[in-house]
Amino acid sequence: MEAVANCSLRVKRLLLDPKFEGYKLSLEPLACYQLGLDSAVAEVKLRDDQYTLDHMRAFGMYNYLHLDSWYQDNVYYVDQLGRVMNLSVTLDTALRKPREVFRLPTDLTACDNRLCASIHFSSSTWVTISDGTGRLYLIKTGKRGDAASEKWEIMFNEEFGSPFVIAHSVSFVKSDVHSVAGLLLRVEKDELDAKGSGFHVSLEWVTITEVDKEENQRYEIFRRRVLRGKSVPHYAAIEPGGDGLMIVSYKPFTFMQDEENQLEENEDGKIADKKKDPVYYWQQTEDDLTVTIHLPQDITKDDIQVQFSPDHIIVALKSQPPLVEGKLCSSIDHESCTWIIRDNSLEISLIKKDEGPMWPELIVGDSRGELIMDSSQCSAVAERLMHLTSEEMHPNPDKENPPCNAQELEECDIFLEDSTSLCRFDGNTLKITHVVNLGSNQYLFSAVVNPKEMPCFCLRHDIDALLWQPRSDQPDSMWEHIATFNALGYVQASKQDKKFTACPPNYSYAAICECLRRVFIYRQPTPLSTVLYNRKEGRQVGQVAKQLVATLEASDPILGFQATNERLFVLTTKSLFLIKVNTEN
Repeated sequence: MEAVANCSLRVKRLLLDPKFEGYKLSLEPLACYQLGLDSAVAEVKLRDDQYTLDHMRAFGMYNYLHLDSWYQDNVYYVDQLGRVMNLSVTLDTALRKPREVFRLPTDLTACDNRLCASIHFSSSTWVTISDGTGRLYLIKTGKRGDAASEKWEIMFNEEFGSPFVIAHSVSFVKSDVHSVAGLLLRVEKDELDAKGSGFHVSLEWVTITEVDKEENQRYEIFRRRVLRGKSVPHYAAIEPGGDGLMIVSYKPFTFMQDEENQLEENEDGKIADKKKDPVYYWQQTEDDLTVTIHLPQDITKDDIQVQFSPDHIIVALKSQPPLVEGKLCSSIDHESCTWIIRDNSLEISLIKKDEGPMWPELIVGDSRGELIMDSSQCSAVAERLMHLTSEEMHPNPDKENPPCNAQELEECDIFLEDSTSLCRFDGNTLKITHVVNLGSNQYLFSAVVNPKEMPCFCLRHDIDALLWQPRSDQPDSMWEHIATFNALGYVQASKQDKKFTACPPNYSYAAICECLRRVFIYRQPTPLSTVLYNRKEGRQVGQVAKQLVATLEASDPILGFQATNERLFVLTTKSLFLIKVNTEN
């Protein structure tokens, strides 16, 4: 078994700006367009039995607006009639109503324990859809956005048990065979978890493969694998070729097959340990030692062979390998040693040559024996160790120089998930091959920069937010630092009502969306068209980073949020808003 590579994320210093001075609030107006929806979004509120933080993260904060990264400025949502609706934007001033591209065959309202419907665009011509009732659809779309060639056709649909949402999916071809792999996220009741929340999180990694390619194109399940953990992953994505999986999570995930095998091994080990009773028991005083060996039935004095020497002992039964043999821990008076059979046991008395010192073991390197200590010896040991213990749980002997003062931390620097890790799983061995301990690098959001690559993830580094692109084909440098959002790590922490965070593929800005109405936009520093001076330092400022605020004319909660190079899309229950951020790509 190969060792797990403990990796670190390598920051590109050239992408950091140590002289960043902050964002300047800009009052320039942002063009905002509103489209009313014919039918409301198919929002599914949390039920009374979905009360944990994991339920809130997985389903309560779900993004109901889906961006097609293969075709810019195309967004999708599912309405209450079970229709998949698409809005394609070319001109902001000539917006058309969202159009229906597909209708789910099942009645969504018939399932009491359903989740929100979910969509993921696996490639430029393939889509995976969950209706929220536990059924998965694999759909061939043709070239999306082109009315002449676009046709959504179901190629596979099957029930996968309890309801789930699609976390990620990819389309790939191996040996001329087309496959689609998807990650299905569930939060399930765990009857064995009495002390925790009573739930566990499962990620089912399912691969659907093409069969009967020549006659009639048909797809079947090729493989199903399940990972289980105790927290909803911040980020989970399959590699482009379907060979591996990357997960960012607070609690670790393991494949169920490995967990079951490990449980079996542990049980076998426990049984084996129970079967392996000590070969001998021994006691000691300051003067002598007593060794007791249990004997088989019908053993007589003539069947036993015991040999003593100053620092060696051999105990054997006739015509059998020695029961006990080896070098003694210290020297004995071998001429004074004796042995006797008593109650089907052999008792050996050894006289220490040097009185006083206690032996740590009877035979050097032999762990088959068990030392038995009487109560007086236990009390003596406890008394000798008394000066090393304290009645206080944490006495803190160095009170004058405490290592850390939590009161000096600002509120935005404090977050609970300080043991978050990034793991890469191999799809064949189902083992972790690479792991990064993210420590205080708080996860912020994910974004698709190149749809042919894995989604990027954004982490907080000090006050900045750094965007990382996974490179599954580069095992020695698997995560690349591609962009920096200056001070965004600090800024986002102050937004207590934030619901979504996003950035466009060209990372020209980052945007934070609150639960209601407000959207904050933080542009990357850009050169100034006019001369601006810093009065304190008496120097000219060459570029400035702007903060903009958009306030929506809507009272409904925000359900979805997506960013493209030119626009922001904001979805509420009954409206879809477009905010023009950049005039050109």
